[in-house]
Amino acid sequence: MKKRFGFTLIELIVVIIIVGILAALGFTQYTKMVEKGRTAEAKAILGSLRTAQQSNFLERGVYTTIPNLAIEAPTACATTHYFSYVCATSGTCTANRCTAGGKAPNSATAYNITLSIGGVWGGTAGYF
Repeated sequence: MKKRFGFTLIELIVVIIIVGILAALGFTQYTKMVEKGRTAEAKAILGSLRTAQQSNFLERGVYTTIPNLAIEAPTACATTHYFSYVCATSGTCTANRCTAGGKAPNSATAYNITLSIGGVWGGTAGYF
């Protein structure tokens, strides 16, 4: 009997299927980690906004909106940021995820992160 070397077609198909499944799982986890990494921008700017809100409250006795604070934070989606920011007169600031203009995830879902004046974080979409 002659010995054969190589793989059968079935073995190759099974290997390709397994590699495809692993790649799909890996890509899903990768995109989740990238999105969580983008929250670093929001956390840094929200922390600065909270500090500015506290300073404004100590000086004037009221919380205010972003234009009245000495912090540069985009109030509308910009190409340089992944979030737009808004502060309420209650002192709570929110970072809303920009999803249009080619910024993944490209959907209409409103993802956000909030930071209250008391330092309590909140949000949606698995950020916290």
